[in-house]
Amino acid sequence: MLSREELKEMAKIRGNGAYFVSLYLNVNPITNVKDNYLIHVKTMLKETGETLEKSVQKKVMGDFNKIESYVLTNKPIFKKGLAIISSEEKKYWKEFHLAVPLKNEVIVDTTPYIKPLLDITDNYQRYAVLLVGKDSARIFIVHLGEIEEYSEVHTEDVPGKHKKGGWFSLSERSYERHTDHRVTLHLKDVLKQLDTFLSGEYVGRLIIGGSEEAVTKVKNMVPQATTEKSIGSFQAEMTASGKEVLEKANPILREFEERKEAETVDVLLTQAMKNENAVLGIENVMNAIQEGRVMKLIFLKDFRQSGLACTKCGSLTVQNISSCPYCKGGTEQVNYLVDMIAQKAIEQGASVEVACDNKKLKDAGSIGAFLRF
Repeated sequence: MLSREELKEMAKIRGNGAYFVSLYLNVNPITNVKDNYLIHVKTMLKETGETLEKSVQKKVMGDFNKIESYVLTNKPIFKKGLAIISSEEKKYWKEFHLAVPLKNEVIVDTTPYIKPLLDITDNYQRYAVLLVGKDSARIFIVHLGEIEEYSEVHTEDVPGKHKKGGWFSLSERSYERHTDHRVTLHLKDVLKQLDTFLSGEYVGRLIIGGSEEAVTKVKNMVPQATTEKSIGSFQAEMTASGKEVLEKANPILREFEERKEAETVDVLLTQAMKNENAVLGIENVMNAIQEGRVMKLIFLKDFRQSGLACTKCGSLTVQNISSCPYCKGGTEQVNYLVDMIAQKAIEQGASVEVACDNKKLKDAGSIGAFLRF
């Protein structure tokens, strides 16, 4: 499963004269009913190869052939998106089978091109879904558009539903008091196991599902730390399939992500305008990266920019200069400046957020950062 830790390690890789071929491919069977992606791969590799210098072509031709062969022979294991990063010179091969579609592109560079993977890990965070009933509960993980059932909790000897009241009813009848007491004990056990799960896994948010009565009672019982992770709830039967649970959870996830993204950009703009540990614009961000000050990087998904990189210290700029202002080293053209900025931010321990569409951020230069100091 794709993780930020793995991307952080990939961001540190340098070719030192060798090249990496990074392929991103939409293999969604719905939009590729005639396996058109097979044609796209051949076309993209051919067109990319024609743009390279002869010396670079020679170095990556083995990667091109290996990638094409892999795509042609491994169709049964594809999901919706396929990412491959290959360097025969470095004896490096990584493949990611993703449940989300990707934009078709091939990038040849001296570092792995990981920006699309950064986009995915940011826009598809790990969420927990708790589906709870009167004597059982199920915990799911939602990540990269897929859902996986993590565990199930079942409590024995919880009395059944009374014909005159629901199992959360607080009737004065002793039977129903007993029922409610047993259900409460069950839910305490569920929440204890949920807390253990949340503390042991990197899970950003929680969604609670079940009957209306169940969801209400669980919300009243969860500790404050768990409440802060909760972003919404839905009604569903305990026998719901993983697919049905995901369909219920997805609208809640989308609404939360859109709201959180807008709020983050608003805070960034406000702090930058007040000069309070935030900057906007690619040149300001690169200067902050060079000084190791970036705490959180934010940029628009479709933002592209070319520029220059120092061949000695790696500093980046969009200015047309012949020598580095930091170390006086030489400079070379780079076509994927935003990707290099993101890689440097990850190397420095900063978080990266990719905004899908935000006019305010676009008007401010499409990129910005919160600073450590």
